[in-house]
Amino acid sequence: MRDCFCTINLDQEEVYRTQVVEKSLSPFFSEEFYFEIPRTFQYLSFYVYDKNVLQRDLRIGKVAIKKEDLCNHSGKETWFSLQPVDSNSEVQGKVHLELKLNELITENGTVCQQLVVHIMACHGLPLINGQSCDPYATVSLVGPSRNDQKKTKVKKKTSNPQFNEIFYFEVTRSSSYTRKSQFQVEEEDIEKLEIRIDLWNNGNLVQDIFLGEIKVPVNVLRNDSFHQAWYLLQPRDNGNKSSKTDDLGSLRLNICYTEDYVLPSEYYGPLKTLLLKSPDVQPISASAAYILGEICRDKNDAVLPLVRLLLHRDKLVPFATAVAELDLKDTQDANTIFRGNSLATRCLDEMMKIVGGHYLKVTLKPILDEICESSKSCEIDPIKLKEGDNVENNKENLRYYVDKLFSTIVKSSMSCPTVMCDTFYSLRQMATQRFPNDPHVQYSAVSSFVFLRFFAVAVVSPHTFHLRPHHPDPQTIRTLTLISKTIQTLGSWGSLSKSKSSFKETFMCEFFKMFQEEGYIIAVKKFLDEISSTETKESSGTSEPVHLKEGEMYKRAQGRTRIGKKNFKKRWFCLTSRELTYHKQPEFIERKDAIYTIPVKNILAVEKLEESSFNKKNMFQVIHMEKPLYVQANNCVEANEWIDVLCRVSRCNQNRLSFYHPSAYLNGNWLCCLETSENALGCKPCTAGVPADIQIDIDEDRETERIYSLFTLSLLKLQKMEEACGTIAVYQGPQKEPDDYSNFVIEDSVTTFKTIQQIKSIIEKLDEPHEKYRKKRSSSAKYGSKENPIVGKTS
Repeated sequence: MRDCFCTINLDQEEVYRTQVVEKSLSPFFSEEFYFEIPRTFQYLSFYVYDKNVLQRDLRIGKVAIKKEDLCNHSGKETWFSLQPVDSNSEVQGKVHLELKLNELITENGTVCQQLVVHIMACHGLPLINGQSCDPYATVSLVGPSRNDQKKTKVKKKTSNPQFNEIFYFEVTRSSSYTRKSQFQVEEEDIEKLEIRIDLWNNGNLVQDIFLGEIKVPVNVLRNDSFHQAWYLLQPRDNGNKSSKTDDLGSLRLNICYTEDYVLPSEYYGPLKTLLLKSPDVQPISASAAYILGEICRDKNDAVLPLVRLLLHRDKLVPFATAVAELDLKDTQDANTIFRGNSLATRCLDEMMKIVGGHYLKVTLKPILDEICESSKSCEIDPIKLKEGDNVENNKENLRYYVDKLFSTIVKSSMSCPTVMCDTFYSLRQMATQRFPNDPHVQYSAVSSFVFLRFFAVAVVSPHTFHLRPHHPDPQTIRTLTLISKTIQTLGSWGSLSKSKSSFKETFMCEFFKMFQEEGYIIAVKKFLDEISSTETKESSGTSEPVHLKEGEMYKRAQGRTRIGKKNFKKRWFCLTSRELTYHKQPEFIERKDAIYTIPVKNILAVEKLEESSFNKKNMFQVIHMEKPLYVQANNCVEANEWIDVLCRVSRCNQNRLSFYHPSAYLNGNWLCCLETSENALGCKPCTAGVPADIQIDIDEDRETERIYSLFTLSLLKLQKMEEACGTIAVYQGPQKEPDDYSNFVIEDSVTTFKTIQQIKSIIEKLDEPHEKYRKKRSSSAKYGSKENPIVGKTS
């Protein structure tokens, strides 16, 4: 049996790691990772490890998917066979190479030919043991009867070495030279010779590590005496050795990969305007936002960008209210209110995830931490009891957790975000109007969201809501499931007229009898009254700082004196909407003297820091009123996320800088511009950002681009909907025979037809700049350029 974990890597750089599943040959991870990819890459790789406490973790196998193949696997759940991990095949990066042919006259007057190999630079070499490598290159001219090898100097602590070294090789013996009217290399030599460049990490006292190779045939100079290009490093050629892959097992993955080309803001104006008008369109089913949900193959694809865009412009509550009203028309039984999976319920689910993160953190996290970190058994199913378990003790443990969680939830109304309260108020009013004779429906309309779709889901999947770092172990999952079932039933039972639980299991019915008291019903109703009230709550938006991000990174010590030691120290960073703090470890948070604070209002700029400053990758700088804070993240994704969220939260600050220094101030001068004054004006313009009114986690243009892509992918269904509107208009209503438009909700064919026409017109206009961009991108990225390097290995 093995203790297994997985890592997610961009090429060779680890960006995420799962929990360790102990003592299993079929580990089930069930973890989700969502991230923006901040740089170019060749492979998205997954490594499976066997955890070893005393020695290095053993790599069992890997799955490596080429970037261009990701789209083929997107949205599908697939079993991938694990491939063996060979150190000679683990390569990344590229080499900039220049080849020339010269005609050389020797001392005795004969003429020979000379191959000039100029190895200029490498880019993106891997980290070795978490640090930048010490690379050097060997340059060889290889042929049937020769292998001339030369070597560059070692470059210290860099993943982007600048070699700029030239090597000379004689490619045609002077004795075989025959004078011709035009200089030309002999054909047989050209076909047989190749330049091979191997990259190595200098191991000093240990063995050098292979970093990759390229092979370039000299016959690339057949038609030209000069050749210059970037080449992708390739694994070492291992001949025809067969690897046994059957023994390594398989990895099941579900990858969703999207690639958006976001144009400047002015291009998205018409589409944004049309979408933001949606809440005011009568009927709502004729609006652009509703039509998007109708024509998308998967409504979830449409919901996320739509909710984020409408939420950013304060248009979500009226839109959600309007589509929920459409749902209510089809609801016949008050007890099933908002229980379906419609556009309305999905929009509200997504809204609660976005705005309710901090609410869940302050309400549930302390108790969930206690449950996950304790080992109390709460199993009450007689069939699943382990030997030695006492069911009465387990019941008491479970009741203790349910009571503690329930009490915290029903006292949390002041922390509930205003957007959620406004939505719940609207739902409550509509439900009362739809079922005027049912006094309980006003509560069930709200509880079906806040208990069933919010708290209960967060309890059973705390890692999905970032309340816990990893998926809990099986025993804890079982405990959380039992708590979640009880909490959601308490929420709905307290708001429904029937005082009967809906449990199918006898043991749960027996357990729930403990909670069938009037006090629980009163508490639920009071809580639902409070969160669906129109009264403003002071604490909902401004008085409580919003928690944005936290994690462990390295900061460069500032040095208290001129000879103060300025090494890198591991610190725990925490960012809220008010301040950035860092301290030694999370457990020291109560020690005020150990916490260092930078108010968000004092941040003047947040920019990347050049690797050459400290020979470290993934560095950024937080420029504030005092000295710049230099920070190293653990990987490129983490660095990008911190820069992004810090930029957004400080975007509106006064006195933000227009220029900054991309390198550090060391040994009396700035490394970038060599200015000696520490207060010298920056030498590079600050990164241009989104407008100042953009909310922290929403990029309007990105969301609109996603919606444009969805409309483009669904043009065929849009066309069918347009035809359906025409048919309805001509025949005064749907025909009895089933046809294409029977799947669409079309209440007003004329208004819907007009909206579709507007959508098509806007999409056609947006197609033009997209097509121009694609052509420009394909023509500018010349094969062999740094952006589009050559695969440097001969077949």
